Amino acid sequence: MPDLGILAEKMLDAAKKAGAGAADALVVQGDSLSIEVTNGALEHAERAEGIDLGLRVLIGQRSAIVSISDASDATIETMAERAVAMAKAAPEDPYIGLADPSQLAQNWDVEALELADSAEPLSPDALKEMSLEAESAALAVSGVHKVDSSGASYSKSGIHLAASNGFSGGYSRTSTGLYCTAISGEGLEMERDYKGDSRVFAADMMSADEVGRIAGERAAALAGAKQPPTGSFPVLFDERISSSLIGHLVAAVSGRAVARGVSWLKEALGERVLPEGMDLVEDPTRPRVSGSKPFDAEGLPATRRAIVENGVLQGWTLDLASARQLGLESTGSAARGAGSAPSPSVGNLTLTAGAYTREDLISQMGTGLIVTSMIGSSVNPNTGEYSRGASGFWVENGEMIGPVNECTVAGNLREMLGSVVAANDGQTHLSRVIPSLLVEGLTIAGS
Repeated sequence: MPDLGILAEKMLDAAKKAGAGAADALVVQGDSLSIEVTNGALEHAERAEGIDLGLRVLIGQRSAIVSISDASDATIETMAERAVAMAKAAPEDPYIGLADPSQLAQNWDVEALELADSAEPLSPDALKEMSLEAESAALAVSGVHKVDSSGASYSKSGIHLAASNGFSGGYSRTSTGLYCTAISGEGLEMERDYKGDSRVFAADMMSADEVGRIAGERAAALAGAKQPPTGSFPVLFDERISSSLIGHLVAAVSGRAVARGVSWLKEALGERVLPEGMDLVEDPTRPRVSGSKPFDAEGLPATRRAIVENGVLQGWTLDLASARQLGLESTGSAARGAGSAPSPSVGNLTLTAGAYTREDLISQMGTGLIVTSMIGSSVNPNTGEYSRGASGFWVENGEMIGPVNECTVAGNLREMLGSVVAANDGQTHLSRVIPSLLVEGLTIAGS
């Protein structure tokens, strides 16, 4: 792996030489290997290696970004010259600018975050065997007709960010993953479901047999699915997809959306948006978790913060630009790619767990829907009106009676989230620890 810090400094030097008043440089290098099997044989194998260099230059209140994948000195020099020429022609933006040196992260401890597995990565043969084992376990489940695909992967990436305000820092991260997609039924009666697992450390992975078995059981349970009745019913968002519901809240508190006035929560600061006693916390310092990081994409420290505390919205998710626009301070939430400017983003999240198990909530909901899969999305960013395609299981008298599909779930996010009831089944190894969530009185459009 090339020295990413040296490449970043080369870009900054080239930018200064080309006439930039300020600049920051991001280098992202990655290696990945993926294996996929079908019908007991290797179907696809892919190895990828690459490097991306991104340079943002600022001339007064004008800026431009150029990215390349060629790390030669000549290309970096041309890149800087082009970026400066583009910046001179760009419109002014009163909110752009690098962080003040006093804001920058210092003395971070990458080792404490455990972002990268130091063990030897799994070989292609080992990844293949995992995939085959998962496929075999899924096929052993009664009712499974076939396995659509089963695959395993390994990736390692490194990043380095440097800026003309004096910031320079980088880190590496790894990921090992396994998935299996099983199919039950045949012809027009086919139903599919999956199970996947991804960890920073390969030693933490679920067994391949367990991944395949769960995928098979999920697919078999969907056999014979039909449309549920139309009406107003309670809906339980299963832990597998409950983070998507909280994701709509997270999107609505983005500083960029609030500054543009296109958020259904733009007037809700200091108001109750979740039930009393419920917190939503972002913590980028959790060790051994994929969404952790020592600093954000503008060099500010990544710190724990409560987005919602005791049900009350505490603040917006802010990068430097959106913070300046709103007259606030950045929350250290900037994210970016090599070819994009920083923007507010949320990583690790934890929602307060409830007092009930998932099974308790099912028994309490009477008649309603358990959603385990969703497709499509229609959310009005200004009003929070919500509508999504769904499938899962129908519940009557507190008991699951069978699978359902081809239905739509609709409501208003402000009302939904304000009355949500959380189970206690959040998965603590995930970046987003969001338990199953029960919402009363949603409109279900079915048969």
